[in-house]
Amino acid sequence: MRPQCSQRLVPPPALRSWLLDRGSLTRRLQRESGGNFAVTVLNQRWCRPRLDEAQALGIPPYRYALVREVILHGRGEPWVYARSVLPLSVLEGPLRFLRKLDNRPLGALLFGNPAIRRGPVVLQRWPQALLPVPLQQAGAAALWGRYSVFRHGAGGILVSEVFLPRLAYNAAHEQIPE
Repeated sequence: MRPQCSQRLVPPPALRSWLLDRGSLTRRLQRESGGNFAVTVLNQRWCRPRLDEAQALGIPPYRYALVREVILHGRGEPWVYARSVLPLSVLEGPLRFLRKLDNRPLGALLFGNPAIRRGPVVLQRWPQALLPVPLQQAGAAALWGRYSVFRHGAGGILVSEVFLPRLAYNAAHEQIPE
């Protein structure tokens, strides 16, 4: 199973600006949460990426990468699930410090480095089964998300972001400022 991906998916109006925003999601979440922003690391381990992730990065599927899964919280609520795939080749040399992120947001480091360029934003519909068990909701529909490959030289870092129901609810009902 993998997310349904396309640059042609039509997101709901409440999430459209979040999904299509090419700026730093970390910075926007910090702003929208009034500074009440936190990163919870769910998992960070060396493993083989999923086939769709290896394809997006242009690496062989048998190559190990550092896979990091986090929840980005705003105002104490889980707003975004993020999954990042950092191939070993990228983590050698000037970006080796990314091996030890702890609870620092990866986005702030990527957008703060002028040598890193963001590729196209590709929209996704994430099946609940691909989310970590604590985030799954029985009977719930697939969630909206996106991914981008951040390039540093010839290497890339895949960052997938899934917008959790609480952020979607806030965007639709509380009219979070754009």
